[in-house]
Amino acid sequence: MTLAQKKMYSYLFLLPAGVIYFVFYLLPTIMSLFFSMTRWTLTKWQYIGFDNYVMFFEETSLRIGFKNTLIYAVVTCGLKVVLALLLATLLTSRIWFKDYFRSMVFFPTLLSTIAVGIAFSTMMHPTQGVINSALASIGIEGPDWLGNTKLALYSVALIDVWKGVGIATVIYIAGIMSIPQHYYEALRIDGGSAFRSFWHITLPLSRPAMNSVIILAFIGGLRTFDLIWATTRGGPGFSTDLIASIIYKQYQAGFYGLATAGNVILFIGISLLAFPLYMFLNRREVEL
Repeated sequence: MTLAQKKMYSYLFLLPAGVIYFVFYLLPTIMSLFFSMTRWTLTKWQYIGFDNYVMFFEETSLRIGFKNTLIYAVVTCGLKVVLALLLATLLTSRIWFKDYFRSMVFFPTLLSTIAVGIAFSTMMHPTQGVINSALASIGIEGPDWLGNTKLALYSVALIDVWKGVGIATVIYIAGIMSIPQHYYEALRIDGGSAFRSFWHITLPLSRPAMNSVIILAFIGGLRTFDLIWATTRGGPGFSTDLIASIIYKQYQAGFYGLATAGNVILFIGISLLAFPLYMFLNRREVEL
C-alpha cells in the first residue's frame, strides 16, 4: 500500500464524523446566516438584506437585555467558580460520607431546568412560598423574590447557581484529585496548616479545572433562556429579559427572520466575549 493510499485510508475513518459535523453544525450555521437576511415563514422567504439586523438593534428592550445578560453571566459564573471550589475542597478532604455528599451536590444537575424553575417559582411566592413562610416564622418579612424589579434577576441567578454548581464541583474534584499527594505531604511535614495547603497547593494547581469552569459557566450564563422563561418570562417588565428571551419573544410574534438575526448576533457576541477570555486564561495556565 502506497503512502497516498494509507492517507486516504486514514481519512475514511474521519469521514463519518465530518459528515455529522457538516450536517448538524456547518449547514445549520450557513442556513442561519442566510435566513437572518430574509423575511421567512415555513413555506416562503424574501431576501431583505441587513434590515433584520437594523430592526434587532432598534428593539426597545435590547439595551436592558444586553445589560441583564452580562450581569447574569458574571454573577452566576463568579458564584459557581467560588462555591464549587470550596465544595470540591471539602469533598476531597477526609470527611465521613463524602461520596454521599458528592451525589447530593451533583443531584440538582440531573433535574429538568423547567421543573426547577417551576418549583422555585412556587417556593419563592411572596405570600404562600416556603421560603418566605420560613422567614416569617423567625420574624423576618421576606421580599417578593421574583416580582421585585431590582431583585428578580439575582433571584433567578441564585437558582441557576443551585442547579449548576454540581457539574462545576465535579470538574474541580477531578482537578484536585489529579494533584500529586507528595506536595501535600511535604507541606504537612513542614508544619503547614490546612489553609496554607489550600492556598499554596490546591488553588494554583487546580487552575486548569478552574479555567474550564469559568469558560463553561460564563458561556452558559450568556445563553441562558429556559430558567428565565420558567420563572419570570422576562418580567416584571423587562427586568429579567436576557438576549435569548428577547429572541424567543420575536419567534413567538412570528418575526422569524428577525429572531434568526438575533441568534446570529448572540452567537457573535458570545464568541467575541468567550474567545478572548479563553485565550487569557489559557495563557495564564501556560505561564503557571
